[in-house]
Amino acid sequence: QVQLVESGGGSVQSGGSLRLSCAASGLTASRYCLGWFRQAPGKEREGIAGINKEGLTTYTESVKGRFTVSQDSAKTTFYLQMNSLKPDDTAMYYCAAAQKSDPNFNPSCNFDGSKYIHLGFRDWGQGTQVTVSS
Repeated sequence: QVQLVESGGGSVQSGGSLRLSCAASGLTASRYCLGWFRQAPGKEREGIAGINKEGLTTYTESVKGRFTVSQDSAKTTFYLQMNSLKPDDTAMYYCAAAQKSDPNFNPSCNFDGSKYIHLGFRDWGQGTQVTVSS
């Protein structure tokens, strides 16, 4: 049973930075993908970044060069470093986990142009709000 808790959201000016954290428990499979998603009012859920157990990362085009995903050595805490924030980044941000034991697990963990990638994630955190003002 996987539990995820996000933290670190807040309000910043355009061009500023935030680092989100995702504390994970129960993520013990030999392979997993930890993803970051966001959803703004009136918009569909968007997968933005992911990292697998080996540390390989992928990003959707809109955040490449600005956002960075990482994990600690114990692989129990995951981070989303967000730089050069824009008003369009305003959204509720979620972390989510998919692992090998899940029937819907996708080992590619590919967030590059994956419109429906969220469908493969079984466990979700409660979300943390990010607001970027101009």
